[in-house]
Amino acid sequence: MRGRRRQVLFAALLTVPALSAGAESFKAPEARAEMFGDADHGAGIWDECAGCHEIGPGAGNRVGPPLTGLFGRRAGNIDGFSYSKSMARMGADGLTWDWRTLDAYVENPKALVSGTRMAYGGLKDPQDRADLIAFLRRYSDGPEDIREAPPTARVREVDLPDSVLGLEGDPAWGEYLASECQTCHQRDGSDQGIPSITPWPEEDFVIAMHAYKQKLRPHPVMQMMAGRLSDEEIAALAAYFASLEE
Repeated sequence: MRGRRRQVLFAALLTVPALSAGAESFKAPEARAEMFGDADHGAGIWDECAGCHEIGPGAGNRVGPPLTGLFGRRAGNIDGFSYSKSMARMGADGLTWDWRTLDAYVENPKALVSGTRMAYGGLKDPQDRADLIAFLRRYSDGPEDIREAPPTARVREVDLPDSVLGLEGDPAWGEYLASECQTCHQRDGSDQGIPSITPWPEEDFVIAMHAYKQKLRPHPVMQMMAGRLSDEEIAALAAYFASLEE
């Protein structure tokens, strides 16, 4: 019920004419966010997102696009990020991220954008969603809030030496090696129950494969597959899949 009351309150605020700049309750955008979610609790929930997204000053494209400045942004609108055709189409049709659309997307991504490549089953608890959205709002209301909010570090699943992360993979060799991967993962980036790896950033691909290799990720088939690969082979696969377009 607490989450529902907050939703109703936020919807009501959208219909209220703008108050004067001196109105106490409208001084801080972050304070407005707290009216419909606990951003501090949302920062903990953000850990579920941080494997694919960055947020805060200097955030960039990873497996997912950066989420700094998300509120009011048109979907599929970050330069340099390769969106699914479905997300790009939804953005072209006018989908804009606000409290209502984010709540629907976080609850069930494929219900809102059927062809999204975001491999996330959804956050079912409405209060958890409100808290996460309040956290995202900290980085969206204006430059002053982005500066004041501490950047959320992207935590790597596994620490790898620069000699491994810096390997330059051969896409042609990766294409040869990828035939086994593509018995499950679709080359065109489509998601048929198995997450797409087209086109992942190379570093993210390398980290994920080494996490399977070290058994930090639990999927037994992927652990077996990654365990067969050398560092150079992983780098080659990363270069190949990063070069593909949806």
